[in-house]
Amino acid sequence: MNLQYNGEEQIPAGVDKVWSFVTDPEKVGRCFPEVVDVAVQDPTHFDAVVKVGVGPVSGKFKLKVELMPDAEKRRLDMKISGGGFGSAVDLTAGADIIEGGAGATTLKWNGQAVARGPIASVGGRVLDAQAQKLIGQAFATVRERLTTGFG
Repeated sequence: MNLQYNGEEQIPAGVDKVWSFVTDPEKVGRCFPEVVDVAVQDPTHFDAVVKVGVGPVSGKFKLKVELMPDAEKRRLDMKISGGGFGSAVDLTAGADIIEGGAGATTLKWNGQAVARGPIASVGGRVLDAQAQKLIGQAFATVRERLTTGFG
């Protein structure tokens, strides 16, 4: 099952501050919804454990995440793969960090998810909602943390 998402977050912080936050693996990892643990491997790789519930299937997913920042284009791409309870998921997400004027920044994001195993058979709408939640909430949490000074 292949699902696509997009959205944007308005962040009341400058581009440099947003860029510094989204390229920090520890900070990005802590933005995933239902995150249990983050283990940074190097400046562009980390492992995360998140709680996932899709219909009757719930448990912990172990994810491997690669950050692929492009400073010149002010774009961050992410590859996320992993799984749990016999299922696997591959997510790709990217965000353009755009100067918004008046010290604000727009984070324009998109993402795509591919699921295999029992989690994929749960049904399109339920899985769709969970993947949207994972990607959308991660970017919303980036905005929240930068807004409240946790960045």
